[in-house]
Amino acid sequence: MQYIKGADISTIKEVESLGGRFYDHGVEKDIFVILKDYGFNAIRLRLWNDPYSEEGIPYGAGTNDLSTTIELSRRGLSHGMGVLLDIQYSDFWADPGKQRVPKAWRGMEAGRLEEAVFTYTRDTLLAMREAGAFPTLIQVGNELTNGMLWPWGKLPAYDNLTRFIKAGIRGVREVNREIPIILHLDNGGNNAMYRDWFDHYLEQGGDFQIIGLSYYPFWHGSLEDLQSNMNDLAVRYGKELMVVEVSMGFTMEDYAAYEKLGPQERKGYATKPALVEKAAFPMSREGQRDFMKALFRVIEQVPDHKGRGFFYWEPAWIPVAGSGWASKEALQYIEEEGPGGNEWANQALFDYEGNALPSLEVIRDYQPDV
Repeated sequence: MQYIKGADISTIKEVESLGGRFYDHGVEKDIFVILKDYGFNAIRLRLWNDPYSEEGIPYGAGTNDLSTTIELSRRGLSHGMGVLLDIQYSDFWADPGKQRVPKAWRGMEAGRLEEAVFTYTRDTLLAMREAGAFPTLIQVGNELTNGMLWPWGKLPAYDNLTRFIKAGIRGVREVNREIPIILHLDNGGNNAMYRDWFDHYLEQGGDFQIIGLSYYPFWHGSLEDLQSNMNDLAVRYGKELMVVEVSMGFTMEDYAAYEKLGPQERKGYATKPALVEKAAFPMSREGQRDFMKALFRVIEQVPDHKGRGFFYWEPAWIPVAGSGWASKEALQYIEEEGPGGNEWANQALFDYEGNALPSLEVIRDYQPDV
């Protein structure tokens, strides 16, 4: 497999529709053109089953339903880029803190959920193939650290979790026998967690091709921790590895004025000093650039060239009025308190005006030893 320089740009349609624009040295360009010019060869797109309230109100954060995913996948493919489809098997965010059963699957027990996962996966891929939007990589589930489709697939219920993952893989293989499948956990610096999870999964007879990791330096330990974990996983399981979510801040400047939200309408945790202290790199343009250089060294040093690249998470989620991580209706669905502003814009690879940052040059110029 080629080395991946990827970007998760799942919110881009929403950002563009709300007025977001992107510039390279002062020249406005299509975001896909800019990314391609800076060496990106793949995009990552999350897919939610039904990201709308029962009244049809969008949940926000890109409202990544199938039609949006197809549209963005076709855009990426048209620019010669690969597409990683991140099937989350939920109507909204799925991560270690929440893996909610889609509204349409509520009330199903494990056997019916297994069937639903298979059918949904198969039908999704058939629709994408028919639309000329077929992906080149597939994630079955998102940050499955604590399982999926709770409560049935919540750990320690590895038997049900493995059933669900296998059902997703069967759905993929019904449509395509060769496409690589990624299984993705968070907390990329936690080796004990990864060993425990994959040992249990493989004991249940599970299969996959690539281990996907999330690594955020303000949450997931040091780069040395990430290096140690990836090195061990490569040897222990003989699988390729990919950091499928990563980011680093470039500023501590607030962006409230761009979102046109008051203090009571935004959490703003992305600029909290407590997180900055854990990152080991300053939240500056230079800090972001240096972090990316260090990340590349980590991936390159994984044994047997099994480190196969990265996807920068939401590098183009610049602050525009109306684009936040959760609408009021979404907060009700996931049973979390708001507010729901962007919270990520200081992690992007573009400044708040949409201008390309120096880290993009680092990504362009990096030539992996493949």
